[in-house]
Amino acid sequence: MKKVIVFGSMNMDLCISCTKAPQAGETVQGQDFFTNPGGKGGNQATAAARLGAQTLMLGSVGQDAFGEELVHTLTQSGVDCTLVRRGKQSTGVAVITRTGSENCIIVSGGANLTMTADEVAAELDRHATSGDLFITQYECNLNTVRQSICAAKKRGLYTIFNPAPAHEIPQEVLKSTDLLVVNETECAFQTGICPENEAECREAFVKLHTLGCRNVVITLGAKGSMYLGEQGTCFVPSYPVKQVVDTTGAGDTFIGGLAAELVRGTDMQTAMHFATRASAAAVSKAGAQQSIPTREELPPEQEESRI
Repeated sequence: MKKVIVFGSMNMDLCISCTKAPQAGETVQGQDFFTNPGGKGGNQATAAARLGAQTLMLGSVGQDAFGEELVHTLTQSGVDCTLVRRGKQSTGVAVITRTGSENCIIVSGGANLTMTADEVAAELDRHATSGDLFITQYECNLNTVRQSICAAKKRGLYTIFNPAPAHEIPQEVLKSTDLLVVNETECAFQTGICPENEAECREAFVKLHTLGCRNVVITLGAKGSMYLGEQGTCFVPSYPVKQVVDTTGAGDTFIGGLAAELVRGTDMQTAMHFATRASAAAVSKAGAQQSIPTREELPPEQEESRI
């Protein structure tokens, strides 16, 4: 069976709630502080593993308590962490301020920024098989991320790129990306279009296509998500949620769920429906990785509708 290989960030999330975000020089009272393993790479690997895929994590943590906890938590979720390195830099952290259902996040990359493209390529040579699925994001060293996508594609892997946080994507990287996954903000950074409906998604894809992008999934938050590319187009509505508790990790859960289904050979539309149900379950709980569901915890399927 094909596997999912995630090269990406592993952070300890330091989360606190407040009724309003502080202004410059202002102190506000917070509550409900907790720590939670996170990082986009770790979140996506957790989601892929919990949702049924054989998953390997490729990344770096520090030789500290946060690093130990991150590896332990991923392992408990079924992620193979034998490729995770322990470096001299401290483990990455993310400070998350939650105001209502919205988040403000500050990230310190730490050990996440230390892995080189040659090291990633060497691990792919040792552990990847043609047809495996490779996922990465932009929370590690930018050049390493970009070169790793090209390296994975050259080795016959199916590449999924989530360019978050948003940075420029060189054309050769887009050409090596089998599936680009962006939200509205990331889409706006790359194309100048912040899509709110299907027509604007199509307009954005035209721009992405001229840059070398062949396939894209654009997530639209509460409106749903849309695929455009070589298989045509399809729109998948969001799944109704009674109460949104915390959106941290919802996008990562979607990507991990998408990967878990695609690596099984599922078609894109079915995989998107599955990923949508997974992200709906995730926003119903607080935290990043601790909110990610297993297959058994997914809500039931719903009938399709349109924007």
